[in-house]
Amino acid sequence: MKLPRARILQLAVIAAFAVIVLRLFYIQVIDPTYKINADNNVLRYTVQYPPRGEVYDRNGEFLVQSKEAYDLVAVPREVGPFDTVRLASILGVTVPQVRKELRKAASFSRRRPSVLFKQISKEDKLRFEEYSFPGFYTVYRTVRSYPRKIAGNLLGYVGEVDDKFIERNPYYRSGDFAGMSGIEKAYEEVLRGKKGIKIQLVDVHGIPKGAYADGMYDTMPEPGVAITCTIDARLQALAEELLAGKVGSVVAIEPATGEILVMASSPSYDPDEMVGRNRGNNYMKLLRDPRRPLYNRAVMSPYPPGSTFKVINGLIGLQEGVLTPGTTYPCHMGYTVGRGVKCHNHSSPLDLTGAVQNSCNAYFCYVLRNVVDNRKYGSIKNGFDVWADYVRSFGYGRKLGSDFLDERGGNVPSAEYYNKKYRGSWNSLTIISLSIGQGELGATPLQMANLAATVANRGHFRIPHVVKRIHDRDSIDARFYEEHYTKVDPKHFDPVVEGMWRAVHQPGGTAGIARVEGLDICGKTGTAQNPHGADHSTFMCFAPRNNPRIAVSVYVENGRFGATIAAPIASLITEQYLTDTITRPQLVDYVKNMQIAYPAYAK
Repeated sequence: MKLPRARILQLAVIAAFAVIVLRLFYIQVIDPTYKINADNNVLRYTVQYPPRGEVYDRNGEFLVQSKEAYDLVAVPREVGPFDTVRLASILGVTVPQVRKELRKAASFSRRRPSVLFKQISKEDKLRFEEYSFPGFYTVYRTVRSYPRKIAGNLLGYVGEVDDKFIERNPYYRSGDFAGMSGIEKAYEEVLRGKKGIKIQLVDVHGIPKGAYADGMYDTMPEPGVAITCTIDARLQALAEELLAGKVGSVVAIEPATGEILVMASSPSYDPDEMVGRNRGNNYMKLLRDPRRPLYNRAVMSPYPPGSTFKVINGLIGLQEGVLTPGTTYPCHMGYTVGRGVKCHNHSSPLDLTGAVQNSCNAYFCYVLRNVVDNRKYGSIKNGFDVWADYVRSFGYGRKLGSDFLDERGGNVPSAEYYNKKYRGSWNSLTIISLSIGQGELGATPLQMANLAATVANRGHFRIPHVVKRIHDRDSIDARFYEEHYTKVDPKHFDPVVEGMWRAVHQPGGTAGIARVEGLDICGKTGTAQNPHGADHSTFMCFAPRNNPRIAVSVYVENGRFGATIAAPIASLITEQYLTDTITRPQLVDYVKNMQIAYPAYAK
């Protein structure tokens, strides 16, 4: 039987009405979503920030800790009458500052919470709670604390993220803090922990009335993971003490493991300057300082390595067969072919060991030319490419791959570079300065220390790194356990090591000032030419000669000869580490009292 059209319309209306009634019943009685959304008008969501993980030195001493702090927050529409003078007094700010921050908060949103003052102390927070400030509350945070006041450039600092940072890292929200440099940046995901959330019921005056739904929707923050650093805090402190007033760097490595024992850059800064409400002002002061204390020279400065580089040229010559340990070359106060390369007065002729001991420039000019001019390669370009490949195998001209994100690779020039620079017209005399670590060569102090470790190991190294242990893991990144071998056979290292030992321990050696009785220090001085002022002083060493435990590189800008300032510093670092004492206080005084004239940019 066919229903009348009016009846069909009537049934459709009834059905639609029934659906609406059932939906309203579901929404209001069964589904809690809308109730929760309605409750949001009286709910306060507060981020629970976890404490960042601590950082220890290799001996278990604190380098970085987290201490309690609070942010003062206000919801403008909930702010009632309050004693502005008292609040300003508690916070250590002025009344106009309080009013200004409230106006800014209100212009942002009258309903949403805004942070007015960050990182107030626990003591100030307790004083705040003694009085009634309707619409104001505090949020728990932590700030970094530095018991030793050392290693600012190494440890890095924590700063507030900006919009660009958030865009790159969606985990973060406005008001969050993250590691901005150093270990804090490199291990941010380990150290930061995981944020939680706390939901509270509040009345119309913003007064908390308890946890919403008995805390069912709260999440607890997860503290950051602690890290044990490879750094020796006492050795780091000594290095910074010896570098005070100077521009340069000290890097020390344990050769067998690649663990960095010291990474000091000077000038540096007190890491506490980058904590608290004065952090912004202090940062700008450091940023404007022409000596660039925020710049980590240990991993960022591509210095000319100077005569420390001669050991690489000697080893390449041995491997290439253009040189034997007994091969001798004359030195007439320098290399006299072409424009020549000057040298200091010493006995002549010398074999390879003697050339390393006396740091003879002429000797390594002969070696370099014999390598790149070798006829078996057919052209200067091919010979030079072979030489450059050897150099890169020692970790030069590229990033070593350390766990320091700001590491730079230095520079090893290519044949293409010279072809372009000289329009294809160049030869081994054109690039002769490379024989003594000058010219276009650039190496960071980290790379120079790694060279010392490589020679100590007779031809291999592990990637230098600054973290020894992450406390929730069984091991660190596997790449730090891998052995990296140079292209030079280990058998060729003995005459070079002998020359480095003689440089420190025998008459005529260039590094006698570094000698310490019983320590068997092997070292190589360097005086790096500087077109902008006095030459730079550099020195690398390792000790003991057999089964070495430490390799050190020191670079002091405008320090002149390698033995003048770099060698004494390296020697003191080595002695302190191997013997836990210093027997030459007069040498410490000599280093501390040395006055070095720097150009205007470094003052």
